[in-house]
Amino acid sequence: MKTAHVVSVLGREISVRSSARAERVQAIETFVNARLQEIGSALKSGDAQLVLTLALLNTTEEMLNLRDRQESEQADESRIRGLIERLETA
Repeated sequence: MKTAHVVSVLGREISVRSSARAERVQAIETFVNARLQEIGSALKSGDAQLVLTLALLNTTEEMLNLRDRQESEQADESRIRGLIERLETA
């Protein structure tokens, strides 16, 4: 069941609904704000839209890298299982 939560991003309160526990929503809020602060402090302009866009791009790159790594690990596990089966039947 989804529960309403209020999070603050860039000083703006936003109401969100999530099935995650409150602690998880808080962890996400903290992560997002830390990422925005990190990127914002590296920019000369205080353009919130640019900060949000760069944070989204950086976070998406990390997520896709993790997804690629997971797919590669799953393929490796499948190959290892196949080798083990071949060894066991040899």
